[in-house]
Amino acid sequence: MVAFFRKYPTARYVALVVIALAVVAGGAFLWIVLGPGPTDFAGRDKVALPDYHAANPTGVPPDLANASVVERGQYLARAADCEACHTAKGSAPYAGGFAFVLPFGTLYSTNITPDKETGIGGYSDADFLNAVHRGIGLEGKRLYPAMPYSSYSYMTDADALAIKAFLFSLKPVHAPAPENTLAFPFNQRWLMAGWSLLFNADQRFEPHPERSAQWNRGAYLVEAMAHCGECHTPRNLFQALDNRSKFTGTVQAAWTAYNITEDRTSGVGAWSDEELAHYLAIGHVGLHGTAAGPMGEAVDKSLGYLTQDDIGAIVAYLRSVPAIASADLPPATARAVPAVYREGPIADANPIGQRIFAGACASCHGWTGESPVIPFATFIGARAINDPAATNVAEVILSGAERKTPNGRAVMPAFGRAYSDAEIAAVTNYVTARFGAKGSTMVADDIAKLRKME
Repeated sequence: MVAFFRKYPTARYVALVVIALAVVAGGAFLWIVLGPGPTDFAGRDKVALPDYHAANPTGVPPDLANASVVERGQYLARAADCEACHTAKGSAPYAGGFAFVLPFGTLYSTNITPDKETGIGGYSDADFLNAVHRGIGLEGKRLYPAMPYSSYSYMTDADALAIKAFLFSLKPVHAPAPENTLAFPFNQRWLMAGWSLLFNADQRFEPHPERSAQWNRGAYLVEAMAHCGECHTPRNLFQALDNRSKFTGTVQAAWTAYNITEDRTSGVGAWSDEELAHYLAIGHVGLHGTAAGPMGEAVDKSLGYLTQDDIGAIVAYLRSVPAIASADLPPATARAVPAVYREGPIADANPIGQRIFAGACASCHGWTGESPVIPFATFIGARAINDPAATNVAEVILSGAERKTPNGRAVMPAFGRAYSDAEIAAVTNYVTARFGAKGSTMVADDIAKLRKME
């Protein structure tokens, strides 16, 4: 070999470059795979549940401790937000068919009613645990991580089986899931075995004994049940959660899930505990905004059913997550716009947006940004309005929103069919420039891309 390199010195340099690249690639691979776990920011001193002697952070709240397994399972299924992903619009709850539109195709959620042919009626307890914790369905069929089993793996067996008992109490619905349309190689389910080996810990929740009982309850609810990181944490090269940027926000299914770290500018550090708890339970806080899209569903179908103590535990846990700034999010402005300012620089620069706002938006949202109809429709202070990317503003205009309020339901109509891509972009830019910290610069192509992701 030495003689070969002496004879061909260029080959020696090529070999060194190849070796160096291999070392760099190997180091990058290990950096990604050996990333921190979801609660490692709090220290790695953890204990198994049987060795934890404070209040049990798992299961249901104390006032449901003696309830039937089905009642407990219903609470836990809501805490785990099962309905939102397993219910297609206009279909029976939990009957599946919800579309996950991905860059490489569309994936549909499964029917989890107890129908024996198209649902989970044939699942034993062991089968159910295998699916929830390991992402393995019947006959070894691998599940895609759109089913957040890498988060659910922290759920205890008892809690998972209580959810199963609730699901089996439902009326069976015969509803075959549509065929997935994933492109090669993403349509090869067996590849998920390798993904799971690298990124699914397959271990149950372990409390941090130096933290309070409330903190550990919040950690269990956030990480094992509500799986907040699945939307609010960016993903690495292999589409696993990158906990080095935990809760700093990312775009999921055409919606931006915002930074929920303690950063005061781009996160929730400037919110009071009461404001954060109210937002989680109701989905609206004055001068901060209203939940819509997937977050609106999470509030209405999941978080809104949790007890005040459990919401408080979630807040306590979120408060402990280190602050990391999202540089692309400027400080939100909460100023009201003078009502007389209907014309002027914004209107002159964007007459199409101003015209559409006047005809379709102003009656509910108001010219000042403070709704004359319902607080949920107020713009001032809302993170989405102050986000110059304006993804969520455009998405709400396109697809509308429907939310529960203390006084009934609030409905924002969908305008996607009423206006062209250029018109949707124009009114989006008008709204963010008029009421936000920095106007967006949406164009028709941006709206067309969002339509494809719906």
